[in-house]
Amino acid sequence: MNMNATARVCLVVAGAAAAFAQNSPRPEFEVATIRPSAEQPAGTGSAGVRIDGAQVRFVGLSLKDYIGSAYRVKLYQISGPDWIGSERFDVAATLPAGSQTSQISEMLQHLLAERFQVKFHREKKDFPVYVLEVAKDGLKMQESAPDPNAAKEDARAPETFAGTGSSQGISVNLGRGSSYTFSNNKFVAKGLTMEYLVGSLERFLDRPIVDMTNLRGRYDFVLNLTEEDYRTMLIQSAVAAGVVLPPQALRLLDGASPVSLFDAMQKVGLKLDARKAPLDLLVIDEARKTPTDN
Repeated sequence: MNMNATARVCLVVAGAAAAFAQNSPRPEFEVATIRPSAEQPAGTGSAGVRIDGAQVRFVGLSLKDYIGSAYRVKLYQISGPDWIGSERFDVAATLPAGSQTSQISEMLQHLLAERFQVKFHREKKDFPVYVLEVAKDGLKMQESAPDPNAAKEDARAPETFAGTGSSQGISVNLGRGSSYTFSNNKFVAKGLTMEYLVGSLERFLDRPIVDMTNLRGRYDFVLNLTEEDYRTMLIQSAVAAGVVLPPQALRLLDGASPVSLFDAMQKVGLKLDARKAPLDLLVIDEARKTPTDN
């Protein structure tokens, strides 16, 4: 069972683009090669993004992941045929001279339109969501200690966002000292912002999370889960990644609610409250399953 729940790494690029977006003519990659991702051993999965100077490489991501990165939306905000979440592609691209990594999302938009012939429209839809808030008795986790090597880091050094997963658990490196593991009935966070926490936990739950904490720091913490809730959340992450599971596995999700996760969140001073909220929905009208030639 492919437990690849690492598409979030691509959204990291989108977040960086949102932070540094600039007005400019429609940017595009100087050169881009698209190939189907190699088959991975049964029971494992991996995906990642590496930015090294002008070279950008995406590995093991679905078309849905690329659309999410290009248009800065989360995966649950994309509606389309099932295959866009299951067919995976590797992209090797070169940034044009004078461009910045903050423009990668716009370059992906051009790539998707040109090579996959992606066409879509936008709608508004009410979604069941979890609202993430600070608990009434206050935050109970400390901010991560400052990285003593941060000031020495070369801003031009290669950036890598990568993750691996299997039925035994998931490990994701979000870059710049942020990471998490989900294994052995625990969610272990290192240097996570609330944005990263929301994006990570959404992979394991049945609804999106809206952050209303107003917290801006990075945090280290551990969420302890029951074995039953851990197994249910691992299955949910596979469903979110587009993995086709047998009916007996999906039945474990019927009526499931990870109570131990909510309890663990309370212990670190956070809470998840179930509500409904209107969110943007990107509806895919057309897309090629096989991209045009490189």
